[in-house]
Amino acid sequence: MALNIADLLEHAVDAVPDRIAVSCGDRQVTFAQLDARANRLAHHLAAHGVGQGDHIGVYSRNSIEALETMFAAYKLRAIAVNVNYRYVHAELKYLFDNADLVALVHERRYSDKVAAVLPETPKVKHVVVIEDGTEGTGGLSYETALAEGSPERDFGERSADDLYILYTGGTTGYPKGVLWRHEDIWRTLGGGINFVTGEHLADEWTQAEQGKAGALVRLPAAPLIHGAAQWATFGALFGGGPVVFVPQFDPDEVWKAVQKHKVQILTIVGDAMARPLVDAYRAGDYDASSLVALSSHAALFSQSVKQDFLAMLPNVVITDAIGSSESGFTGMGLVNKDADHSAGPRVNFGVEAALLDDDGAIVEPKPGAVGRIARSGHVPLGYYKDPEKTAKIFAEVDGVRYVIPGDYARYEEDGTVTLLGRGSQCVNTGGEKVFPEEVEGALKSHPDVFDALVIGIPDDRLGQRVAAVLQLRSGVTADFDAIESHVRTEVAGYKVPRTLWLADEVGRTPSGKPDYPWAQEFARTHEPARS
Repeated sequence: MALNIADLLEHAVDAVPDRIAVSCGDRQVTFAQLDARANRLAHHLAAHGVGQGDHIGVYSRNSIEALETMFAAYKLRAIAVNVNYRYVHAELKYLFDNADLVALVHERRYSDKVAAVLPETPKVKHVVVIEDGTEGTGGLSYETALAEGSPERDFGERSADDLYILYTGGTTGYPKGVLWRHEDIWRTLGGGINFVTGEHLADEWTQAEQGKAGALVRLPAAPLIHGAAQWATFGALFGGGPVVFVPQFDPDEVWKAVQKHKVQILTIVGDAMARPLVDAYRAGDYDASSLVALSSHAALFSQSVKQDFLAMLPNVVITDAIGSSESGFTGMGLVNKDADHSAGPRVNFGVEAALLDDDGAIVEPKPGAVGRIARSGHVPLGYYKDPEKTAKIFAEVDGVRYVIPGDYARYEEDGTVTLLGRGSQCVNTGGEKVFPEEVEGALKSHPDVFDALVIGIPDDRLGQRVAAVLQLRSGVTADFDAIESHVRTEVAGYKVPRTLWLADEVGRTPSGKPDYPWAQEFARTHEPARS
């Protein structure tokens, strides 16, 4: 069987060619149109030397074109690489180089950033530009590229072993590419396995055939640069389900789209999206009666916000799912009125999930037992070009290979597990991973900053807010605006510390390593200098 992303989409195209596949703003494309346009782009890219195994950067907000580009890559047995549109120059340069991009498709609004980085990334040979109404130069217009390509689906056979890469935050602050086989990522996140029973779908045509009778309309509110949004989209399309996009998250635009397109499933990323959605719904006059389900992924979805949604939309089924780019789906919990999730999401584990102790042994599922979340079965191959990091997140237990991305959890009396959080110092702010070392380096590159430790502190909307304890150079008076402006040139805006403390000396261990517990205690017992 060709359990391949491109094949799975093509089966849906053949099953429901005239059904609307994607809506974004005032535009819509049917499944047949989506397929033909992706074919055109694939032929254009092939004519410019892109082929099997090559990497194509997708640098765009949510759009029909971004989705077409991903499918064009998979049709060629090439690999689409997600580019975070918040990145600044250094981050873009690293990603373009680390991901070995040979082609790039980007929105016109990013032309200046692309022009600045291309001279430093010579492997990128071809650039296609999605016109978005902004000004800029360089690259070939996307529609011109499509006009040059054939709409025919005349590609060679593909394989379940074709590769999929998702770039996610790395321990150094720079992103790392999680490498999957197509079949494994489909089985894990795309509907190839029943999330509850663990049963495999019979074949590659099952989703498309089931979708002939009808499918629910889905709106993934998160950006397609994240795996949660990609696989909410892919899974819906494989089953012939229409997908609705808003270009960039805006709570009012989301509710307008729900009302306009009669959206039935809304997927979000924790409180960072949930709180603004609640506020906008209460302030506006929106009809969300079409909604039957809301699901949150990949970030803190607090109990108070869940209760707000239950009160607003009492007939909607609300779920909270856990997982990561490395593990895929790990568990899901149904939100109910009386649940207490104050210590973290409480979920039912998937059938292939387990807890491992610090010695790598399976933790017996007794109430109160704590361990690192691990998952077996269809797991990734590892990190792209990084065997050292790959070795750290995989373990073999009794002959079974497990991926262990780093989250800790606790077994509860009812057999569920409560997510406790990362064992590392990663800050999860609104679904975005922020790693202290990178931000500390940006802070210390300012001439007034002698030392810095970056921590996460609670935030009602984002789950966590990036904060820092600074040690200034002797005799310097703090100019926080200047420091912030400088840091914004080094890292993306969501990584910039919002709250700052000043210390006479930053705490470090005798070996010189950062003392993060000291930083947390200092922040707890001192008033911030800037908040």
